[in-house]
Amino acid sequence: MISGISVSKGIVFGKALLFKNKKIIINKNHIFKNKINKEIKKFIIGRNKTIKQLKNIKNIKNKNKNKKDILDSHIMILEDYEFEKEIINLIKSKLITADYATNKIIKKQIKIIKKIENEYLKERINDIIDIGKRLIKNILNLKVNSLSSIKNKVIIVSKELTPSETAQLNLKNVLGFITEFGGITSHTSIMARALEIPAIVNTYDITNKIKNNDFLILDAINNNIYINPNLNIINLVKKKKKKYEEKIKNLQKIKNLPAITIDGYKVSIFSNICDIKDIKSIKKYGSEGIGLYRTEFLFMNRCFLPNIIEQYKSYKYVSKKMNNKLVNIRIMDIGGDKNLSYLNIPKEENPFLGWRAIRLSMDLKKILYTQLKAILLSSNNKNIRIMFPMITSIEEIKYLKYELKNIIKKLIIKKKRINKNIKMGIMIEIPSVALIIKDIIKEVDFLSIGTNDLTQYTLAVDRGNKLVSHLYNSLSPSILKLIKKIINEAHKQNKYVSMCGEFASDEKVTLLLLGIGLDEFSMNSSYIPYIKNIIRKNKFKDAVKIANLTLKKITNKEIIKCIT
Repeated sequence: MISGISVSKGIVFGKALLFKNKKIIINKNHIFKNKINKEIKKFIIGRNKTIKQLKNIKNIKNKNKNKKDILDSHIMILEDYEFEKEIINLIKSKLITADYATNKIIKKQIKIIKKIENEYLKERINDIIDIGKRLIKNILNLKVNSLSSIKNKVIIVSKELTPSETAQLNLKNVLGFITEFGGITSHTSIMARALEIPAIVNTYDITNKIKNNDFLILDAINNNIYINPNLNIINLVKKKKKKYEEKIKNLQKIKNLPAITIDGYKVSIFSNICDIKDIKSIKKYGSEGIGLYRTEFLFMNRCFLPNIIEQYKSYKYVSKKMNNKLVNIRIMDIGGDKNLSYLNIPKEENPFLGWRAIRLSMDLKKILYTQLKAILLSSNNKNIRIMFPMITSIEEIKYLKYELKNIIKKLIIKKKRINKNIKMGIMIEIPSVALIIKDIIKEVDFLSIGTNDLTQYTLAVDRGNKLVSHLYNSLSPSILKLIKKIINEAHKQNKYVSMCGEFASDEKVTLLLLGIGLDEFSMNSSYIPYIKNIIRKNKFKDAVKIANLTLKKITNKEIIKCIT
């Protein structure tokens, strides 16, 4: 039995699939003339192999018309005579390898398409990249791995998965995943919860302990991984799964009831979402609104920035589907462990302390303006609010308010239907802002505490670093005192406070946060019934007692004793 960090609940049984995404190394060395035919043959064999793979995938997925059309277009590109001719001519004229020639032609095509003022053609860039990677791997006779085209029901086992790889998972066949690296607040873990896929991360050396097709039990309720278990263990875990599913079924009965204590104190419970597909979960679990729409995932898994129309459609769709319920749209938070290849973000020694989130948007003004315009154009339902991440000072807030005001003026002049009085809030993620919260509150309409980064920056702990992740602890006395300070100052000025960090979905601290005075809990939708159940079964006055007692403690051990 192996343990790690359980980051997304559930119990699944299935065969292991080791996912190793090897880096493609292009051979840029020149070849001798007598090797030309050999390289051309490598290209032809690789091309034919790629076409055969795509045809096989197309036949498996023939019920999905859109997928079939995309695969047909991929095959057409590969079968195109001009495409073949260009690569063969390059091998002959430049005396270069088949993989290098293919890479150069793919890059050339992407460059040409980027210059064309046609959005449909620009969207085809992703297709060209997919074809190029698959074709080069086949030319080099490398194994082609694709998380989106897994055919059998499996549990993924990998050293790590990036947020973009997690977003590509074929949910029909991927039952869950296990990784060697990661933490509870890593964006891959956040994605797993959004996708409602069981996951355990931070499992030391797991890829050397599990082989392909090993039968696994992934118990992300009790944080256990079993490799080729005996019948007794299988039956025992099946009973645990049944008990867990019964609990979920019972919790579903309260999903549409308010989050109100026995003695009548009410709070709001909202959802965090990464994608418009998450709207289904909001309705399924009885959420009261969207506390955090992570728009950066709209910018990922692509080769260029989403334009204003694409962004507008996404924001408008969410606003409409939520009816009159509140939607907090956060300006994209790129950087740290979420990168965009097409932005050429420089490599940094400390990316979480570097060019990320609002810093990046303020420097790349076109990105900021486009996103603000798209949000405003979708705001006429009046349920949308704008939220800025990683704010460090009042100067930043004043600058953003000034830019927002100017964009509103321009859109009004153009007679666009917008909410000119749109509410603006910020995320409290950095101690510098928490310490001057009294003055910050005057500049904004609402606050949302991002405990993931607030903890990271206050304790100086990189939450993704395995060597120090054990020091990451939102129950630290310093974090609790900062949360209390933020809430107290906000309430003095009649402003309410939300929490959208992972701490808000931790059942152990629900009563503590309730007693401290948190107005709104925002989390992955599937966790809502658990938190709502705790609130409805307790008294607010008891929660206040727990909070008062806990805030007096100065060590983690004492704090944990108070809340258990």
